[in-house]
Amino acid sequence: MLDETNYNIDEDNSLLILDDDLPFLKRLSVAMEKRGFKVISASSMAEFSKIIEHDCPNYAIIDLRLSDGTGLDAVESIRNVNPESKIIVLTGYGAIATAVAAVKIGAIDYLSKPADANDILNLSLIHISEPTRLGMISYAVFCL
Repeated sequence: MLDETNYNIDEDNSLLILDDDLPFLKRLSVAMEKRGFKVISASSMAEFSKIIEHDCPNYAIIDLRLSDGTGLDAVESIRNVNPESKIIVLTGYGAIATAVAAVKIGAIDYLSKPADANDILNLSLIHISEPTRLGMISYAVFCL
């Protein structure tokens, strides 16, 4: 289990968090800043679109369902600008089909809410060299 000091992040520590749940967005932004990330936050696809025009993060945490769009579009946009970005998708509406779709377009993992900063770090963002749970599931699905 990780705490706030026993993990490594890339030198490019930029992290975009896109979530329309404002209290969650603020809590997660503060928690990730405490863990050494330079956080850029957006609460809508409209805000995200303005950010991605001039700043593409090395890391991203994207909510799947947004009031003005889908997080899958955000994943694709980030991938088009920076194919090396480490992206995870969060949602309160977990479904394996959506999880596989997120991985197919470039997310490294998919977590159901509620997820806190440690959940995200433990399962996804800093362990991308290891196979993810979802990566293994999607690999098995694609090989069937």
